[in-house]
Amino acid sequence: MVNIIWASLIIIAILYSLVNGNIEVINNGILTHATSGINLVLEMMPLIILWTGIMKIAEASGLLNSFARLLNPILRRLFPSLPKDHKALGYIASNIAANMLGLGSAATPFGLKAMQELQKDNPKKDTATEAMITFLVLNTGGVTLIPTTVIALRMMAGSRNPTEIIITSILATAVSSISGLTLDYLVRRKNKR
Repeated sequence: MVNIIWASLIIIAILYSLVNGNIEVINNGILTHATSGINLVLEMMPLIILWTGIMKIAEASGLLNSFARLLNPILRRLFPSLPKDHKALGYIASNIAANMLGLGSAATPFGLKAMQELQKDNPKKDTATEAMITFLVLNTGGVTLIPTTVIALRMMAGSRNPTEIIITSILATAVSSISGLTLDYLVRRKNKR
């Protein structure tokens, strides 16, 4: 659906520029913005590689397992349908850790592994379980303590104080997480009645 929307917007813009005789604007925009996009990827790649590597080291060293044990009392309440030692809980904790550091790219593999583990226990393979929905809500609203990717983008854009967004990021993500999890809990309770 999103692909259709983007394709429609691009086609409308090209047709509009043809009708108005501004085809050079489209050509210049395509060339300049394509170069900007490639430069952004090249500038962000070292940061993503660094933090993905750090997360792999943390996983191999057992640090993420320790973090998972620390989060276990909270995760048990959020995911009451999962057994205490379910493999998905470790991946969920790793995903939360990466999201807390603002590393969405490093969090994605852990999120996918968590969903794969949750899917193994799913009796209806074409329908999401309560645990899957709760994880999706938690991952989407994920509390970010240090938005490293956004800070890096602000630094690349020449911001005078790229870290000034930390407090507002914490507040925004805390509100979104609490709101999402509260709504998830209320819907789950309503469905059980």
